[in-house]
Amino acid sequence: MAAAHIADSHELIRVVGARENNLQGFDVEIPKRRLTVFTGVSGSGKSSLVFETIANESQRLINETYPTFLQQFMGQLSRPDVDALENISPAIVVDQERMGSNARSTVGTATDVHAMLRLLFSRIGRPHVGSPQAFSFNVPSVSGAGSLTVERGGQTVAERRTFEITGGMCPACEGLGHVSDIDIDELLDRSLSLRQGAITVPGYTPDGWMVKGYAESGFVDPDAPISAYTEQQLHDLLYREQTKVKVAGINMTYEGLVPKITKSMLQKDRDSLQPHIRAFVERAVKFMPCAACGGTRLNDGARSSKIAGLSIADAAALQITDLAAWVRGIDDETIAPLRRTLQQTLDSFVDVGLGYLSLDRASGTLSGGEAQRTKMIRHLGSALTDMTYVFDEPTTGLHPHDIQRMNDLLLLLRDKGNTVLVVEHKPEVIEIADHVIDLGPGAGRRGGHITYQGDVAGLRASDTITGRHLDHRARLKPSVRERSGVREIRGASLHNLRGVDVDVPLGILTVVTGVAGSGKSSLIHGSLAGREGVVTVDQAPIKGSRRSSPATYTGVLDEIRKAFAKHNGVKPGLFSANSEGACPACRGLGVIITNLGFTQSVETRCELCGGSGFSDAVLDYTLGGRTIAEVLAMSVDEAIVFVADVGNMAAAAGVLARMAEAGVGYITLGQALSTLSGGERQRLKLAISMAKKGAVYVLDEPTTGLHLADVAGLLALLDRLVDAGNSVIAIEHHQAVMAHADWIIDVGPGAGRDGGRVVFEGTPRDLVTQGGTLTAEHLARYVSDTQGA
Repeated sequence: MAAAHIADSHELIRVVGARENNLQGFDVEIPKRRLTVFTGVSGSGKSSLVFETIANESQRLINETYPTFLQQFMGQLSRPDVDALENISPAIVVDQERMGSNARSTVGTATDVHAMLRLLFSRIGRPHVGSPQAFSFNVPSVSGAGSLTVERGGQTVAERRTFEITGGMCPACEGLGHVSDIDIDELLDRSLSLRQGAITVPGYTPDGWMVKGYAESGFVDPDAPISAYTEQQLHDLLYREQTKVKVAGINMTYEGLVPKITKSMLQKDRDSLQPHIRAFVERAVKFMPCAACGGTRLNDGARSSKIAGLSIADAAALQITDLAAWVRGIDDETIAPLRRTLQQTLDSFVDVGLGYLSLDRASGTLSGGEAQRTKMIRHLGSALTDMTYVFDEPTTGLHPHDIQRMNDLLLLLRDKGNTVLVVEHKPEVIEIADHVIDLGPGAGRRGGHITYQGDVAGLRASDTITGRHLDHRARLKPSVRERSGVREIRGASLHNLRGVDVDVPLGILTVVTGVAGSGKSSLIHGSLAGREGVVTVDQAPIKGSRRSSPATYTGVLDEIRKAFAKHNGVKPGLFSANSEGACPACRGLGVIITNLGFTQSVETRCELCGGSGFSDAVLDYTLGGRTIAEVLAMSVDEAIVFVADVGNMAAAAGVLARMAEAGVGYITLGQALSTLSGGERQRLKLAISMAKKGAVYVLDEPTTGLHLADVAGLLALLDRLVDAGNSVIAIEHHQAVMAHADWIIDVGPGAGRDGGRVVFEGTPRDLVTQGGTLTAEHLARYVSDTQGA
């Protein structure tokens, strides 16, 4: 009996006393080798349990098995706040973090498929041009000579030898595939002087440090209009090489404006830039395919070698479904194992719904959902079992038509003997779970409890928020708004778009939908982003340090600090943990970081400030009976009440109200921005932008991270934006959002080369009754339980 009990205990992951973030010290058991879905409203504690407790501890323990020499080069993971974790297996986290936006990174290089393709061409490509590096656009061809010390006849002598490295990089574009030509008139207003604002590059304000460096360098006249500059002065301003100068008594490196912005803006992937900077780059820089390589990034030698009529550049440009068919047709026994591995990897792309991509697609252009599925590919063919796979909303970016295929892959990983943990809101995924753990009942401090655990039937019968909404369906609106105008898109041809012409309505809620890879984002972001009056609110990470928080990002903290200062008769800077008010022990971090050299650094709560980050002197001052640390520990909802009670903080009250409207009322003012999910980041950005009137808002899957119960609140928010005189364009797959739209633009009919066209424009009711598209089919099914088509 005892032996049986021991065996059974090893079939469960046991979590004892989970207290990470808002978790309320609960115990929970998770079945191994099963598919468990974690549900609950946004902020209920799902990620805290799955990612920050289970996955984090698994990876931390694995890191500890490596030699201490290696550990110093690995990511530093702190032990989660939990009493015990038992029977955990190695965890592989497949999240939605976007892939690196390095201009040299492509789908092929990021997944090692291009490495296999290079090896294939180096073996059987004709004519033979060299090793795999001869087909790499990141390796230049270099030749030269050097001295080599050798021993000959008992004596050490120096020999001079020549060497040659044969790489595949195109020398003209240095492997980037494009060259650029900068329009100087987009950088400068020649009628103005530097001090009047002649430099029109974003961030280069007349009173800013960067312009001061040019104005006080001594190379140019800061008070003369640019049009009056001599040829030498204009050259120094625009192109002068790096040189040391002294500005305001400080030594600094002077560099011409063109090379400086080339490094800071132009050499970065455009899709990784902030919208206003991307818009500037698109105005100022004309990117053209490199004439020498035709945009392929490869030199003549690499492109001359072919297999079955295709060069490696041709193969990388193929849609992956076509590339898989081409590889399948290669019949050469000398490379059979390589061909088989390559074939399996390409088939995996198709299996996860990414067959529409090409290997030469820049990895920085992939959405969060595409990036997650790309990372998933390397695990599908793995022979490893008894692993724990952790997924963060794997259906993000997937049309309802594509979700079944993702479900099949999750079940495949489970059936290979792995434990699969999925944080998810979609009912279609919850339905396939072997086990469901529902957290709540609310968000933030109102969450952190286990409200249900068991099978799906039990969840449906339970009285939890998730259980009540599991079978939710939407009704089509009886009437829709009338447009006030249109934004024209003409001849859109980015990626797979086929010269699309479409009028995007203004003054209403427009939803753009279609299967993954159909061209939705290419159409809207590629054609509308950067236009005057267009506010793009996406899920990209918010830039900032570990000291950045919602309070600092939104500007709320500035007004709160001023209120504290005025009430207490001191300076506002005293209430900043980043300056005068910082705890002297931890310097405002709230933790003491102990560097142990060759092993993991340790973070411990600062005993002097109790983790607040503020000095004792600061905490003697109060406002409304609260210290600044207590205010920063408040949730947005709590802060709204506090600000109202104190009064005279209208700006802060407005921002906080918009944050609550955007569905992030549960996050705390002082928490690190890095802890926010993609959906939370987007809703925080939306809260800041909502003050604008008459704007065109472009939202990228705003339901990401939202529980079924939260979608209604989002729709009410979008309605308020439209009713206030704005236009809202949402790229979205959620059927409840489609049903609520005034107008739908459906892109398709398929993905990749099978998409790129507008297949329907009209109201949701017309889509259901007349559409005939995949979107129409799934929307009709979603509303059919409550009303007839």
